[in-house]
Amino acid sequence: MTRTMGEKTVQSLENLGLGSLKPTLPERLSGERWISMHNALNRAGHGLTLSEKRIVATAASKLGSYRRLGPGEVPVTRITAAEYAEAFEVDMTTAYEALQGAARALFGRSITFYEAAHRRRGKPVEPTKVQMRWVGAVKYHSGEGWVELHWWPPLLPYLTGLRKQFTSYQLKQASALRSAYSWRLLELLTRFEATGRAEYAIEDFALSMDATEKQRADFGKLRTKILEPAVRELCEKDGWRIDWKPVKAGRRVVKLRFAFSRDAQGRLFE
Repeated sequence: MTRTMGEKTVQSLENLGLGSLKPTLPERLSGERWISMHNALNRAGHGLTLSEKRIVATAASKLGSYRRLGPGEVPVTRITAAEYAEAFEVDMTTAYEALQGAARALFGRSITFYEAAHRRRGKPVEPTKVQMRWVGAVKYHSGEGWVELHWWPPLLPYLTGLRKQFTSYQLKQASALRSAYSWRLLELLTRFEATGRAEYAIEDFALSMDATEKQRADFGKLRTKILEPAVRELCEKDGWRIDWKPVKAGRRVVKLRFAFSRDAQGRLFE
């Protein structure tokens, strides 16, 4: 079960305000874990491996996305190996290795996005590339088997106190996925669940999927290494029905269009 709240096409974190209107919140049963993030963060490049994505998502599900933090409040979230093993159905050895890896790498991981610039004297201005950390510190205790994430303060408005322009989905919906690309595609499509149709400029899609420079330059590589495997896994493991097609300008692919549902029969494009 997924929910998306609103939509906006600007890809700037700073230019997307967090409004005060309270949406109709998704029904959440006791014990369910939900991940919520502002749509601008949803579209950014996350720069995470699958195990790091799992840990960050599990930690984000504990933040309380609708609660506004007090002035200067920076939450610290702990994930245990037992918790990781249960959530993602792996053995304890794998869970310990995931936590150890996160402790080593997460401090250096960054979110990448572009701030849309205003026109100057009627002329377009190139957007500004921005990178932001996920965490300000990471602690790991090998004996007790836990990792603690000390969240990066400028990131918190895009994970907490959300009132509009955000997407939510259940953690268990992504728990069976074995690819970070599949998880990112799930997030990108969930934003448009209300209509079952989504469209992304190829540059935006490649950024969101953390594609390499070679994959960005060659749509064939992007298709075979990222897009097709992600679509296939979502269909096989989470019950999605996804049709997609490229939109070209001349011979160059400039956009991707998706039509999708989680229980539809037959092709979705006319």
